[in-house]
Amino acid sequence: MSENEKNIVAEEDCTHDCSTCGVECPSREGGTDANGHDLPNQFSSIKHVIGVVSGKGGVGKSMVTSLLAVGMSRRERRAAILDADITGPSIPKSFGIHEKAKVNELGIMPQRTKTGIDIMSINLLLENETDPVVWRGPVISGVIKQFWTDVVWVDVDYMFVDLPPGTGDAPLTVFQSLPLDGIVVVTSPQDLVSMVVAKAIKMAEMMNVPVLGLVENMSYTVCPDCGKKIFLFGEGKTEAAAAEFGVPFLGRLPIDPALAKNVDDGLIELYEGELLGEALDLIEKMF
Repeated sequence: MSENEKNIVAEEDCTHDCSTCGVECPSREGGTDANGHDLPNQFSSIKHVIGVVSGKGGVGKSMVTSLLAVGMSRRERRAAILDADITGPSIPKSFGIHEKAKVNELGIMPQRTKTGIDIMSINLLLENETDPVVWRGPVISGVIKQFWTDVVWVDVDYMFVDLPPGTGDAPLTVFQSLPLDGIVVVTSPQDLVSMVVAKAIKMAEMMNVPVLGLVENMSYTVCPDCGKKIFLFGEGKTEAAAAEFGVPFLGRLPIDPALAKNVDDGLIELYEGELLGEALDLIEKMF
């Protein structure tokens, strides 16, 4: 294990219950705000925090997170991504970041992308990017908290938090520990979307976090010859689901080979296609 890993990862037998622990560690240094959320690093400045969630995996949540950050950056807003998907981190790859995060007397310093987006991910701490993270829930939750409390986030206008799918330990930690202003729910066009969306929305309601809207990914592809939209999975159900739950529908993203190539090449910041303008407009209008 590298020095960076030792600095951020708690021992596996840690219960994260500081009331029964006498060990001095970074988790004991911070406090909570009036709503019970963990306070950020004292040198951080973060205006708005938005979670990007999905009820199931494989719907492109990390890609949507990346596109939202890229879009905000192009609007000359300071954007950041906190990659809370500890066991399946993909954000650094999309941006072509392979350098390790540095630690100094102020805290952990995030890596900055070519266009100025700050990123923190477990892959920036692992000795090898392909090393699996085989940790139990409490350790994963502790690392997510430390990405908020120990990382120095400087002058961030909009932080996007890439949550792992589902409603387990890690998403619950984000909802309880970070001061989320709202969440964006990412779905796919299949029929089960209503059930999956319902789970994510009900979790947000339980945590008193607003649902900013729904994004449908992999909605269609465009014929390269005639330009017609082809709905490979049928007409999506996301817009109807948004109406059913009384939340905004924020748009559809196509299956775009150009976007896939940009992500594979670590050049998502150069993508020239759809950047979820409606979602960005709504977020800026709300805040």
